[in-house]
Amino acid sequence: MLNKVILIGRLTREPELRYTPGGVAVARFTLAVDRPFTNKQGEREADFIDIVVWQKQAETCTQYLGKGRLVAVEGRLQIRSYDDSQGIRRKAAEVVADQVRFLDRPRDERQAPVAAARDTSTVAEPGFSEVNFTEDDIPF
Repeated sequence: MLNKVILIGRLTREPELRYTPGGVAVARFTLAVDRPFTNKQGEREADFIDIVVWQKQAETCTQYLGKGRLVAVEGRLQIRSYDDSQGIRRKAAEVVADQVRFLDRPRDERQAPVAAARDTSTVAEPGFSEVNFTEDDIPF
């Protein structure tokens, strides 16, 4: 059996970070994913998919991602049931992310707190090694 989901979309809001009673980080955000067609009025439509990220990756997503950022999410679809405040049984579908890849750069300094504090001769992206270079290394 196979349960694998790959999505590319934009965050609809800032990720929300919480911790379990055991101290495990969990982040939630919603991803807007364009549909491959338009509606009758010629407008593009999107699906809004809830994403759950765990542990260190949850903290990294919260630190570097913000509303509007483009990401690829690879994970599994999970359907869970719960009772709402009126006692009605509900179901929720969400993607539990195994991997979140950042596909664009932050638009402003607030979304890149670590990169903004670094020297301009150092380039680092989350999930990649830091690269140091000098003007002599630039080929143009």
